[in-house]
Amino acid sequence: MARWDQGSSGSTIPDWFWEAVETEATTHTVEVEECDVVYRHYASPGKPGMLLIHGMYAHSRWWDFIAPHLLDEYEIAAMDLTGMGDSDYRYDYDSDTFALEIKSVLDDVGFDENCIVVAHSFGGYMSVRAANLWPDRFKGLILVDSGIRHPDDPLPEHTLMMGGKAKVYPDRENAINRFRLQPPQPCENEYIMQYIARNSLMPVEGGGWAWKFDDDLTATVNPKLERQPDDYQNLRTPVGLIYGEESELFSQRTLEYMRELIPQDFPAYGIEGAQHHVFLDKPLEFVDVLRKIAGEVLNRG
Repeated sequence: MARWDQGSSGSTIPDWFWEAVETEATTHTVEVEECDVVYRHYASPGKPGMLLIHGMYAHSRWWDFIAPHLLDEYEIAAMDLTGMGDSDYRYDYDSDTFALEIKSVLDDVGFDENCIVVAHSFGGYMSVRAANLWPDRFKGLILVDSGIRHPDDPLPEHTLMMGGKAKVYPDRENAINRFRLQPPQPCENEYIMQYIARNSLMPVEGGGWAWKFDDDLTATVNPKLERQPDDYQNLRTPVGLIYGEESELFSQRTLEYMRELIPQDFPAYGIEGAQHHVFLDKPLEFVDVLRKIAGEVLNRG
């Protein structure tokens, strides 16, 4: 991609970032329940497959600066769940359909049952559902700041829901400058925020720019896609967990509750200084932990 001005923010964008985001990936689609599901593929033949799945309102390009660091060990795909990114929008969304999308991408890209799924936040909930429906389809599941809150825990002050009609911005730069994470949190890596924002916009018919997600997602995700304790209690797929130690959406009580529900011991690693968007806050630390925990999970499978 074209490099934007590195000097405008007063700091230099690191070389590792440019090397990662300029790594070539091919774009593919697979039809699932009459909708096209888009995914990006980094070919690395002969290595085990790893599928990366984004959180709510995000998309596959959030992984562009992470995926290339893993190609010495894994063949990588990153998908857009429907209603987000470049995948089609649906009239209605449900967890079984999202789960089928995950399985369909694994099938289409050619990953066998020895592959691993890495899923952030909302993508983690849908991956848990996929593991329930097809327990032998992938060898391991790594959840990234994704779990199930203890029923006695209060909801956090901010939730992932962004209600209301999506805003249309008059020009691309205006929109980029208005990009914010949900739930609200600061991120020291402004260059990562800039990159994600630049790859999250689409032109609107009649003029202007909007974010790449379905306006109607908020009307369909609650309560239809609510996490179910049974899905965690029934997990047979080996599990691992990475979370931000300062995450607003993942607490120690959440971890304890998950250990009560999931019928297996599983490794869990907190990344110091990271919030909910772990791999944006601490990208290189995240890659190191992901390598470690993926090895542990696969060796248990």
